[in-house]
Amino acid sequence: MILSYSKNPTSKASHEDTTLFSVLKEELTCINVARLKLMSLFICALCKVQTVNYERLALGFDTKVEKNSNLRRIQRFFASYILDHDLIAKLVFRLLPKQEKYELTMDRTNWKFGESNINILVIGIVYQGVAFPLLFKMMDKFGNSNTEERKEILDRYDNLFGFQTIDVLVADREFVGYEWLNYLNINKIPYHIRIRENFDVLLPRNKHIVKASWLFKDLKMGQFKHYSRIVYINKVACYLSASVIKSKTGQPEYQFLISFNNPKDANQCYKRRWQIETMFKALKSSGFNLEDTHLRDPDRIAKLISMVFIAFVWCYKVGIYIDAKVKPITIKKHGYKAKSLFKYGLEYIANILLNPQNQLVVNIYQFLSCS
Repeated sequence: MILSYSKNPTSKASHEDTTLFSVLKEELTCINVARLKLMSLFICALCKVQTVNYERLALGFDTKVEKNSNLRRIQRFFASYILDHDLIAKLVFRLLPKQEKYELTMDRTNWKFGESNINILVIGIVYQGVAFPLLFKMMDKFGNSNTEERKEILDRYDNLFGFQTIDVLVADREFVGYEWLNYLNINKIPYHIRIRENFDVLLPRNKHIVKASWLFKDLKMGQFKHYSRIVYINKVACYLSASVIKSKTGQPEYQFLISFNNPKDANQCYKRRWQIETMFKALKSSGFNLEDTHLRDPDRIAKLISMVFIAFVWCYKVGIYIDAKVKPITIKKHGYKAKSLFKYGLEYIANILLNPQNQLVVNIYQFLSCS
């Protein structure tokens, strides 16, 4: 999939045309100018200092005022401004190449700060080796999501983009249960979801109940097979497939997948679920150090996450372009790239922001333009 831009990213442009603010002003028209300027400064500072720590972000603001003044602006924004997160989701969606259908992945990320459990349910769109973060829900609890929380976030997707735009939803072993699977089936949302080995499988032809592993007992390491008939799992009709993979300890283990429709592509599709883990890593340890935040209030954390989402998409799109059109990422002896597309884009943006004389080499700001 090739990105296209209406403006040449390598062309010279005036400072006014190439500021992040001028680009976001065209995309987020419902947000007032003062707030949008703060958001632009914040996102640029985030790419420069690569942490969500307020003190360091305030130092990264490109303004003539003192750090403490910038710090107060940041604090006021997160304390009082009501940000419409759906606006950010629609921006991310528009920044993707237009398709009829998209592959979604759902997962949670969580961390602990003091006695507070930060627990976030996320839907991303699979794209070029990563999941672009789209929608999320703050969960004021520790542990797994429940059916209502999952339905809420998918209903938001439907309201914004329509279920008809979903090619498939992939998710891990947390996302099972009768009500949840029944919801997906009723709404005809295609899915490939992993289940545990000990799940009971009802074979409707003879009413026998067997363990999933019994149906695939002859499967060897590296093999993939799907059961040809519809089965019932958690009282919901679905297809079942399996493969034998290496566990984290290097031992063979079954990977069972349930699917709404023909599961012949289930195994390859499910492998792309890991792309949301790649995104989580970028938001945390290998990029913006999201866990550095000392915020506890869910609304403030939600605003921070939306800002980080924009910065992540910006970096990734720039990384794709620089790798393809300017200077390819070095390939190491083991055959893998020396760094991720996200990290490549982040470093490039940071270098330009910290060295303004390089600003006209590539117009980085236009990568957040949908026009």
